[in-house]
Amino acid sequence: MPDTKEQFEQVIAICRELFEKKLQDYGPSWRIMRPMSVTDQIFIKANRIRSLETKGVSKVGEGIRPEFIGIVNYGIIGLIQLALGYADTTDLSNDEALALYDKYMTQTKELMYAKNHDYDEAWRSMRISSYTDLILMKIYRTKQIESHNGETLVSEGIDANYMDMVNYALFGLIKLEFENGI
Repeated sequence: MPDTKEQFEQVIAICRELFEKKLQDYGPSWRIMRPMSVTDQIFIKANRIRSLETKGVSKVGEGIRPEFIGIVNYGIIGLIQLALGYADTTDLSNDEALALYDKYMTQTKELMYAKNHDYDEAWRSMRISSYTDLILMKIYRTKQIESHNGETLVSEGIDANYMDMVNYALFGLIKLEFENGI
């Protein structure tokens, strides 16, 4: 039986490394994004994954792996933006941005571990395309909640949906990295 925590840590490290490198290139320029824009950015990435899964070919030479990494990183950005609100400038240092990334990734990972206990690793029997569809469903749910100014009657909020998107993308990355996309 594969070690879920170890595999999670390995794919999270891949995502964090890219996040850190992009911080070096651009700084925390994403701080100006409103949460709705972050949701749309995640949509673009999930929609591209679905398109590649359906068409079976990429004309720009990148596969679905970088898109899953993007969903993970934008999901964490979304959680940061929900907590801090958006800014008119890049008001965080790179170190502050990384500390926030680690904080929200830890919360997201802990949620996955709790759910994984209850669902008994069911995600391992799912297809990557199912993660894509679930991410897209979570995006549409998030857009609906956003259109209601973040209010829900009985449902989880935007933050829970972002966490689920991140975790489904991490599942996809684990499948791609360790199970040859099966």
